[in-house]
Amino acid sequence: MLGGMRLEPLVLTGRHVRLEPLGDQHVAALVAAANADRSSFGFTAVPDTSDAMVRYVDTLLDEARRALTVPFVQVRVADGAPMGCTRLMSLVWTAGRATPAECEIGGTWLAAAAQRTAVNTEAKLLLLTHAFEQWEVHRVAICTDARNTRSRAAIERLGAVFEGVLRHHRLAAGHATDAGTPRDTACYSILPAEWTAIRDRLLARLDADTDPADRAVTA
Repeated sequence: MLGGMRLEPLVLTGRHVRLEPLGDQHVAALVAAANADRSSFGFTAVPDTSDAMVRYVDTLLDEARRALTVPFVQVRVADGAPMGCTRLMSLVWTAGRATPAECEIGGTWLAAAAQRTAVNTEAKLLLLTHAFEQWEVHRVAICTDARNTRSRAAIERLGAVFEGVLRHHRLAAGHATDAGTPRDTACYSILPAEWTAIRDRLLARLDADTDPADRAVTA
């Protein structure tokens, strides 16, 4: 990160989901969302206790203060319920820019009740729109555990291009038996020239009000 760079908290609002800046006030609701059904968190770090969630939130807020990540709570518009988290992360800062040149969408998880709904699709649309149309980034990455076939399929449905697998790139998470050990990461990306077609595809999916076979993209 270049010295002095910082990002103000922001709210991204759609028809189905509102992405709000993550804060300590969300801890209790996120613990409830995380414990409704944990069966889909095999490769995803989702705290299951209040103490663990406090540490999770504090870590992300510290990264936000250092302009390394922009963490959000995914709030369902219909009832105002926090349903999970996501973030713009791995921010790349370059000279001459007041906003990141590159970013990654990751750290995403959703409560079971919000999976297979428009919440996930619209959240990705909001994040990608902000990255490409406000920050004007050169590249957005979306990565996941290479073994997470469900997540990889969801990323591919977005239209992201597979770039390859980075060996021992990050630590495995979730309730995988090897959590905490180095994992291989499947890396995908979207470029500005590809964004319009992907945006139109996501908008069409939302207009149809359906997310066939879609679940939360988890990384």
